[in-house]
Amino acid sequence: MSELVTGEAVALELRPARLPSRALSTLLDLAVVLVVYLVVSVAVLAATASLDEAAQIALSIAAFLLVLVGGPIAVETLSHGRSLGKMACGLRVVRDDGGPIRFRHALVRGAIGVVEILLTFGVVACIASLVSARGRRLGDVFAGTLVVRERIPVARSGFLPPPPPWLAGRFQGLDLSAVPDGLWLAVRQYLGRMNQLDPQVGSVMAQRLAGDLAARTGAPVPQGVPPAAFLAAVVQERQVREARRAFAGGSYGPQAPAPAPAGPSAAYGPSAVSGPPVSSGPSAVAGPSGPSEAASARAHGDRPEGAGSGFVPPA
Repeated sequence: MSELVTGEAVALELRPARLPSRALSTLLDLAVVLVVYLVVSVAVLAATASLDEAAQIALSIAAFLLVLVGGPIAVETLSHGRSLGKMACGLRVVRDDGGPIRFRHALVRGAIGVVEILLTFGVVACIASLVSARGRRLGDVFAGTLVVRERIPVARSGFLPPPPPWLAGRFQGLDLSAVPDGLWLAVRQYLGRMNQLDPQVGSVMAQRLAGDLAARTGAPVPQGVPPAAFLAAVVQERQVREARRAFAGGSYGPQAPAPAPAGPSAAYGPSAVSGPPVSSGPSAVAGPSGPSEAASARAHGDRPEGAGSGFVPPA
């Protein structure tokens, strides 16, 4: 993948077309152009049968230049870099900064293409494309253009790993309004590929993304929470809010967190975060425990004051 920088200092990730796809698109274009050229040549010969030989040669040269040179230039200019062969192969000609080409770009490409494709049967173009790091031929180098792939293969699965169960509902109070879409996209791409990355590289990326996300939300990464688990939990919280906004239309305030399971998820490693200890002894809220207290409660009515809090007034 090639990273291009536009005039606005925006980095574009483009996939340059390689020699096999470019050769196939060129062959398709040449086949179409040759068919058109044969038809035009037959029509010119039939129309100039009564002329002398010099006039016929001049018209033949004009037809050659018009069809084999002017045709591709006009097609690339009008279609912004997409000829018939490139459409079939999913390719497009763009400028070095990623923008659409204009007439001058197509003119330079077509003029040099006559020499490196037609006159040398594509040998010069193949050598230049193999030598170039981005697969450019001489016409692309002089015109400042690049042939890129428009059909990017879709990933087999867009599955994002869920966060550990012990982090469920923990980040409901975060303010996610300041997080830009580019950072969300980077986090989602990392979570989708983290099992394919080198462990050391993945750890560095997770720490960097978690730091950027914490700076945007204003809340640091909790102590003992792995960066990858933090990213997954925050992404899940964003998905929950979007789903609630789209389907429920309810409030978006914090809700009671879900009960934490006994153990953490093994996908992100052990966690140092644990919930508060739960007492297994008798409840702190108790009703009347003796006959005298029960009698005192009945003396004040069916529902004694303080019955809900466990406090029993004196008799």
